[in-house]
Amino acid sequence: MRIALVHDWFTVYAGAERVVEQLLQVFPQAELYAVVDFLEDRHREFLRGKKIHTSFIQKLPGARKYYRTYLPLMPLAIEQFDLHGYDLIISSSHAVAKGVITGPDTLHVSYVHSPPRYAWDLQHQYLEGAGLSKGLKSSLAQGLLHYLRLWDGLAGQRPDILVANSQYIARRIQKAYRRKAEVIYPPVDTGAFTLQKNKEDFYLAASRMVPYKRIDLIVEAFAQMPDRKLVVIGDGPEFPKVQAKAKGASNVQLLGHQPFEVLRDYMQKARAFVFAAEEDFGIAPVEAQACGTPVIAFGKGGTVETVISGETGVFFREQNVRSLIAAIEEFESLSFDPLQIRKNAERFSTERFQREFISLIEREWNNFRAKLSQG
Repeated sequence: MRIALVHDWFTVYAGAERVVEQLLQVFPQAELYAVVDFLEDRHREFLRGKKIHTSFIQKLPGARKYYRTYLPLMPLAIEQFDLHGYDLIISSSHAVAKGVITGPDTLHVSYVHSPPRYAWDLQHQYLEGAGLSKGLKSSLAQGLLHYLRLWDGLAGQRPDILVANSQYIARRIQKAYRRKAEVIYPPVDTGAFTLQKNKEDFYLAASRMVPYKRIDLIVEAFAQMPDRKLVVIGDGPEFPKVQAKAKGASNVQLLGHQPFEVLRDYMQKARAFVFAAEEDFGIAPVEAQACGTPVIAFGKGGTVETVISGETGVFFREQNVRSLIAAIEEFESLSFDPLQIRKNAERFSTERFQREFISLIEREWNNFRAKLSQG
């Protein structure tokens, strides 16, 4: 069987790339395609030395640094890949990868991390965050998003099978594409985290510092609770904003970017992991639970499927300081079993992902071939 694995772009090693890593474990013969490949050498090991077929955007001026500005060209770029010789296409898509064009004798299974948030239900938040809520530039941006939304709606019809990374994303797929998606939770390397029962008296937040992660909200809440210590790991464009929120709060410690070993050590020792994002799935809360560490999370998005309220953590229902402080106070009134928390995390292991994905491919491939044999 000839297999192609199509990913949106390779620029960092994050959650979507971990899915690709596991897919390559399952299908080592697959050839790789992506709009661009600017992955640093230190992150390339998971690609198993494979050459990546890239689009014309790879060679456009400034693409390495500003590849996102070429988003309007990406639908055209993804459609230029010639995939006619493959039996099976697996796309890993949060943007355009699902839009590859395949023939009637090729099975296309798309693992959808999310319909593009900026083109669908979160377009107004993105426009506001970019300072494009009014004026001529806003009108141009809205016109571009309208075009991308029309194309994405069409692209969502092209795969034979859609797979969502959570029930939350399955609902968003139903809303955007009017299609049902089977859920296979993404792989979490729970084996890289070990259970630690003895916790220290500090809370941990760890994330890329981008607006929707709401690290600023967490820091602001702890700045109002000087008797509780918060450690924050991560960097990104929001770091100056977070730093300003932490100014004068001696109980808040910003460590910036840290290597994995340091992050894991803090996750194992933390009294609780605090997570304020509305995430599609949310790998970090599962990693924390793999350490036996309970989670205090915003109760919306994929996190409600990975954290069990009252057993492995608690939720705050509104994305504001008052609600988070109330959740912390609720958390401190409860007791948690680290062994039970670890057991919950193991539901999302890499082994489980591989097993479920192989089962899905085998089933759909047999069904697909049976239909072809019937003419």
